[in-house]
Amino acid sequence: MTDALLILLVILPFAGGLVAATLPHSTRNAEAWMAGVVALGCAILAAAAYPAISAGEVLRAEIEWLPSLGLNFTLRMDGFALLFAMLVSVIGFLVVLYARYYLAPEDAAGRFFSYFLGFMGSMLGMVLSGNLILLVIFWELTSVFSFLLIGYWYHNANARDGARMALTVTGIGGLALLAGVLVIGHIVGSYDLDRVLEAGEQIRSHDLYVPALVLILIGALTKSAQFPFHFWLPNAMAAPTPVSAYLHSATMVKAGVFLMARLWPVLSGTPEWFWIVGVAGLSSLLLGAYFAIFQQDIKGLLAYSTISHLGLITTLLSLGSPLAAVAAIFHMMNHATFKASLFMAAGVIDHETGTRDMRRLSGLRRYMPITTTLAVVASAAMAGVPLLNGFLSKEMFFAEVIETHADSILDTATPYIALLASLLGVTYSLRFVHCVFFGPDPVDLPRTPHEPPRWMRFPIEFLVLACLVVGIVPAVTIGSFLDTAVMAVLGPEMPPHSLRVWHGFTIPLLMSTIALVAGVVLYRLLKSYLASCPDGAPFFRRMNGQRIFTSVMVTLSWKWARAAEKYLGARRLQPQLRLLVLIALVTAFWLLYTQGFDPGGISLAGGDLGLALVWTVGAVCAVCAAYQAKFHRLAALALLGGAGIAVCITFIWFSAPDLAVTQLLVEIITSVLILLGLRWLPKRSPEAVAVSVRVRLRRYGDLAMAVAAGVGMTLISYAVMTRPAGETIADFFLERSYTEGGGRNVVNVILVDFRGFDTMGEITVLGIVGLTVFALLRRFRPAPDSVDRPEQQRYLQAFEEAQPGREVGETVSDYLMIPSVIMQWLFPVIIVLAAHLFLRGHDLPGGGFVAGIAMTIAFVLQYMAAGTRWVEERLRVLPLRWMGFGMMFSALTGAGAWLLGYPFLTSHARYVELPFIGEVPFATGSLFDFGVFSLVMGSTVLMLIALAHQSIRSLRAARIAATPEAEET
Repeated sequence: MTDALLILLVILPFAGGLVAATLPHSTRNAEAWMAGVVALGCAILAAAAYPAISAGEVLRAEIEWLPSLGLNFTLRMDGFALLFAMLVSVIGFLVVLYARYYLAPEDAAGRFFSYFLGFMGSMLGMVLSGNLILLVIFWELTSVFSFLLIGYWYHNANARDGARMALTVTGIGGLALLAGVLVIGHIVGSYDLDRVLEAGEQIRSHDLYVPALVLILIGALTKSAQFPFHFWLPNAMAAPTPVSAYLHSATMVKAGVFLMARLWPVLSGTPEWFWIVGVAGLSSLLLGAYFAIFQQDIKGLLAYSTISHLGLITTLLSLGSPLAAVAAIFHMMNHATFKASLFMAAGVIDHETGTRDMRRLSGLRRYMPITTTLAVVASAAMAGVPLLNGFLSKEMFFAEVIETHADSILDTATPYIALLASLLGVTYSLRFVHCVFFGPDPVDLPRTPHEPPRWMRFPIEFLVLACLVVGIVPAVTIGSFLDTAVMAVLGPEMPPHSLRVWHGFTIPLLMSTIALVAGVVLYRLLKSYLASCPDGAPFFRRMNGQRIFTSVMVTLSWKWARAAEKYLGARRLQPQLRLLVLIALVTAFWLLYTQGFDPGGISLAGGDLGLALVWTVGAVCAVCAAYQAKFHRLAALALLGGAGIAVCITFIWFSAPDLAVTQLLVEIITSVLILLGLRWLPKRSPEAVAVSVRVRLRRYGDLAMAVAAGVGMTLISYAVMTRPAGETIADFFLERSYTEGGGRNVVNVILVDFRGFDTMGEITVLGIVGLTVFALLRRFRPAPDSVDRPEQQRYLQAFEEAQPGREVGETVSDYLMIPSVIMQWLFPVIIVLAAHLFLRGHDLPGGGFVAGIAMTIAFVLQYMAAGTRWVEERLRVLPLRWMGFGMMFSALTGAGAWLLGYPFLTSHARYVELPFIGEVPFATGSLFDFGVFSLVMGSTVLMLIALAHQSIRSLRAARIAATPEAEET
């Protein structure tokens, strides 16, 4: 039951996002209702786990993926994960309700809620991950969905720039986190979170501790917008306010501090942790508060205040004290409530007045009294006013920073920096309240201010009420929940702590009083200046994060990249291939030089004269194809096919009929596709055929590399084939092909079982290639000078003689002069052949790939015989559906193994009793192979359709260009 609960908790938002993406635009209420039900359902599922979690259990759900590499889909819920799951789902539900009224009718609500639920699922997956690699995957998914949400208003340049900046910074941090996780996995020998949390001493004493720490902290600090990576968060405020309220206060920016707290028992307690985390936290705490004072945009003020409060949490985690960790976790909860409510209040102000500029806003308390009350309470919680939740965690913060944790100047300066930052926090909180809600009536606002709709205000009321209730009776309301979360992080080291409101007259209380009074005084002194000052903090206006980021990106992606492309890149394919082959040759010869070469008893005795003749013919064809490419491309293509036939015969010679059939069919389909594309290549001119000495030398160099590579591969192949039995990997597959894979065709069993995961990746790449070719050819138009007029006229003259009066370009067979009836009769024959190849593939030569190619050849003949229009109207090929169906079928077949408790893509084989036939062998690998067949056929036919359309368009254009009227025009 717990397995289903955790899996459903992660899958439900993604499923809801898919549904939201498919709903029509007119169903705006339905989309909001659906998203709200999903978010509320996640909250209920998470709350249902609380009794077990509070009793000390750790819920786990594990689906084996690649168990041999320690990569499993493992979900794990303890008290800390439950805390964040509740924050993500409950605040997500409130933001969905708020967004229903915030979004305009013309906004694409389905797209918004689809992205929103995708982000929610990513966050839930991240906090519930029990495997570090899985955590990184969900971590990067949060970056992707945040990019989509920040850039939701893509017509806004600031939104596009902010989204790109957020994705770049957090994406680079995610790559660093992945590297750090790999180092941790190397140290521990596992990526399982439970084993990692138990190996704290082992990790801290390892030589790779510092590299792992730095890499993981780069990921955490970038995600939580901590110094020096803080600049992306204010620029993300171009996002819709519901996005800011959810991502940039309660969830996404909490991911970094969540990770630091999650790994606190493993990584903390060292000088490196104290200095790196402490400097980043204190810098963010102070600079964020200072910058927030001088912002004129409400959301800009709240963004910098978020950086400051996250810096407070980071500073607490840096101290290495268990009580400091308790305070950090408590402030994560408090900050999420009052900051989400403040962002939503800012959205209400913008929604009802048309501006967020504090220089234009004043006196809104007379127009929006309820919103004013809510915003004042939430701002007071942010400032740390007594009887509110922010006051309690800030008291705990002060209590910890005055303790001595390390004999260093940083630890000595921490209390003073904390007091100064708290003072500045009071100042910017007071400025927000006073400038927006008090003072004279506003003048010349875009809209007349008024209270928002009742249910748009409800999420703010709920969160503000939570601030009040927790601040007044914390032990009763949040005490046990906090203890459960802290116990999950600290375990037996959890210290005794008190959530009482009154602890007597203490130094932390004195520091809070000083901060409140001095903050009010500072605002009084700066009030006149702030009313008219430009946007941006004094002394730091030139340090604009957007400008610095743009300068760095221009330097990297324009100047340096162009320089690298100039010296290392080439627009032609040949130099790139030459470089790859040269690197491979140098690497091979370097290994031979350093490791030595053991021929292993290679002997040339027993060679076959017939095979040598076949290879000679193939080599001559290959060399002649390279030579003829300069003069006649069609002849080069035919000679290239001759070399392919030689390879096919070689496979047959060495008893590899599976490879021979595949090679033969691939030769056929590639020859047709290349033939269709040859007409678009530039014409060969005498100048192009005549080459310089430099070009000749380059070609001789290519010939030398080709000979070296060919000789090397020949030696390797011969050495492998002449090895004694038992010394090659082939014996492993020969012994287990039938017993474990359920098939006698070893090649096919390797593809769909032993190497099934690789095959799935390969067909995915093939599908991407098919889509890319189709997308490129849709808008491709041949250059005018690429039309070979005499050749086109010969085609057209022959066409007129053979088919007088017929429309030009109706069928390809019109130009090939092949009787169409023969090709049409071959269609059912090839279909039967493809089915035969597929059904026998698991035990005899064949399989899904070769059957898909055979089926494509059938469609090729129909396009050639009956024409594009007839095929697409009568046969309804629909290659995109075949591709999607194949990908889905392969994935579902692999996932079906989970139902029986086996890793992904584990194959099962048994005999099935069929009526009138008897027992027949059946393996689930055949189902996976059907997905391969579907995707291969769909991708190849999609490329064929694109090429066929372009070929016919080219011929029709040539017919028009060949007429005298067109010439005169």
